[in-house]
Amino acid sequence: MTLYSIFIIIFAYFLGSISSAILICKILHFPDPRDFGSKNPGATNIFRIAGRKIAISVIVFDILKGVIPIWLGYYSKIPPVFLGATAIFTCLGHMYPIFFRFHGGKGVATAFGALTTINFDLAIVMISTWIITVLSTGYSSVGAIVTALIIPCYAWYFQSQYFILTIIISSLVIIRHSSNIQRLWHHQEKHIWRN
Repeated sequence: MTLYSIFIIIFAYFLGSISSAILICKILHFPDPRDFGSKNPGATNIFRIAGRKIAISVIVFDILKGVIPIWLGYYSKIPPVFLGATAIFTCLGHMYPIFFRFHGGKGVATAFGALTTINFDLAIVMISTWIITVLSTGYSSVGAIVTALIIPCYAWYFQSQYFILTIIISSLVIIRHSSNIQRLWHHQEKHIWRN
């Protein structure tokens, strides 16, 4: 079981390292998201580059990167500590992909996918918090940061054994948003619907 659990963790990292944003832009001949706009290969930047439909496809793919390894681990009954490590490593793969010189996205959709599989109630409050924050402020980054800050509180209420896991994942998401935080502080962050 231990060897299988380690295999799932490694699989999670490599799956997370597949950047749908970069691959879709290359296939459809859009600019490389690492060289355009925020230079982040994530759904928000893809929305600015290629529009809503392509951005949605990126979100779906990134969510599945979080869902698939957790689903495999969960239904294979690997221990909770390894399941938590799987969630962390799939996010690390997305953020620091080995296939793209460790230049990845910010992990929001992938983290959402991983945590959704662990607890559906947690997923509902996460997406609700993100939507309400984005609609209130107009900033995708603010939605991600606010949601990341309060996810551990939700986890403590819904499934406390994953409290530490959510703290780690939330910290990774916030660290990856450090440049957004600086732009917000200097009033330079772009609204989600503006180019």
